[in-house]
Amino acid sequence: MNKIFENNPLINELAEKAALNDFIKPEYYEKYKVKRGLRNENGTGVLVGLTSVGSVVGYRIEGGWKFPAEGELYYRGINVKALTEGFNKEKRRGFEEIAYLLLSGELSTEESLKEFNRILDECRELPKGFTENMILKAPSRDIMNMLQRSILVLYSYDDNPDDISISNVLRQSIELIARFPTIISYGYQAKVHNFDRKSLFIHAPKPGIGTAENILHMIRPDNGYTEVEAETLDLCMVLHADHGAGNNSSFATHVVSSNGTDTYSAIAAAVGCLKGPKHGGANIMVKNMADNIRENVPDWGNRGKLKDYLLKIIRKEAFDRKGLIYGMGHAVYTLSDPRAVLLKKKAHELAVEKDALEEFELYKNIEELTTELFKSLKGNDVHIPANVDLYSGFVYDKLGIPRELFTPIFAASRVAGWCAHRIETIAGDNRIIRPAYVDVRPKMDYIPLSERW
Repeated sequence: MNKIFENNPLINELAEKAALNDFIKPEYYEKYKVKRGLRNENGTGVLVGLTSVGSVVGYRIEGGWKFPAEGELYYRGINVKALTEGFNKEKRRGFEEIAYLLLSGELSTEESLKEFNRILDECRELPKGFTENMILKAPSRDIMNMLQRSILVLYSYDDNPDDISISNVLRQSIELIARFPTIISYGYQAKVHNFDRKSLFIHAPKPGIGTAENILHMIRPDNGYTEVEAETLDLCMVLHADHGAGNNSSFATHVVSSNGTDTYSAIAAAVGCLKGPKHGGANIMVKNMADNIRENVPDWGNRGKLKDYLLKIIRKEAFDRKGLIYGMGHAVYTLSDPRAVLLKKKAHELAVEKDALEEFELYKNIEELTTELFKSLKGNDVHIPANVDLYSGFVYDKLGIPRELFTPIFAASRVAGWCAHRIETIAGDNRIIRPAYVDVRPKMDYIPLSERW
């Protein structure tokens, strides 16, 4: 930090004034009928637009009342469960098929999927000089920040960056989907080499193996991985590829795209949204919480002792003292998160291969005991389901993926959805998104500088 800011009286004064003057009294939201966080009083989202990309079903509305329901996730109108069953039955990877579906709005044919994979392979390598100048010479401790910066720099390597015709944005989207894994893999290698003093491994992306396998290929020194590992990471990427238009990062993509700006600016904004712990960074918090539990509950296989410690976390007496069980609960899903249900099955399979069933049971017990605790604390009508972050944190850890890459891999998945939402904004009702805010500050007269004190 610049030393001029250290214990500077003016800076401290500015911070105090900003904290005082920017605080909005909670009662004002009710007074002015403002929907905080764009949420209705019953927890449902405020309707602000239409989409045909994806949808999240977490409850049902009858007679104006909200009722819990088993969660469902749809990509272009097709249930994700059916999609995963489809490519698993045929024993092939699914992420590329999902990316094609999200971008085009239709399922691919065998021939079109083959060509789509070939195009992705052609685009995986970064532009000449990009790796050396933008990643290796300017490493970052945070891979998400490095990714966001790299996206904006790619604008300068594009011969036609500002053309927002559908064909050009589609071209840019495919290039970004292909390049995200390479950027985050090289960004990680640069980080551990420069800041952790470890050996540097830069592996070229390998054609013919797909997105998930290329990530494992590029981040591991020996390029090795098992079939179960590849299947598991591919499933993670499928489940993270989209989550409707209302989530923080996808909504930001719509907002930024609605002003007519370039693709790189829009997708960089989405990355910035995903980075936060309330969105894409939640899986890191799950892993941190699990580590904290193991440190403080020596016999964490004892459900009684584990339950006692979870209660301490809820009461803000343990872990980060925020009262949150990370990986539990969701803004939309009420009874179940379909992504968590699907990933939990694969997590168990991975745990068997990694001889980590005891640790898998910890996550499973966190899910079950947290549900019990909230029912006992707030009544049997309260449903707190596990969300996808609970098991993705476990899965990434068992895959040997470093914590620094948890959220970047999420981004490498979700970029397919972001690009689909951007194209939808441009192709559809492309008027600029501009909601209203109420100014609650009393009006004041201007005071000349010489008369202020």
